[in-house]
Amino acid sequence: MSVLVTEVEFELPKGYVDADGTLHRTGVMRLATAADEIYPLKDPRVRNWPAYLVVLLLSRVVSRLGGLPEVNPGVIEGLFSEDLAYLQDLYNRINGLAPRSAPVECPHCGQGHEVEVAPLGG
Repeated sequence: MSVLVTEVEFELPKGYVDADGTLHRTGVMRLATAADEIYPLKDPRVRNWPAYLVVLLLSRVVSRLGGLPEVNPGVIEGLFSEDLAYLQDLYNRINGLAPRSAPVECPHCGQGHEVEVAPLGG
């Protein structure tokens, strides 16, 4: 019997620093629902600035970050660029939006080829 993994733990490369100076690096992201992708499109911030969609989307699916009481758009806005990119990539991978293979190069002969990337949690 197969078990559906709906949450994935992660560790940010740099981490979020809150107003008190506390660093938060570990967290949990859940699989996105249709509502997670649709409702932010109605938000006026997204209509005026489409790039803001990723902030709202991640604030909906990151269910825990360190000891923070909640993850809201302000927390996502405060992430370092590397951490934002990391979460975007994680989102794409766990929701099946990323390629299932990756180009690699043999360290011995230098020949390039594609390898299958195992899904997270699988």
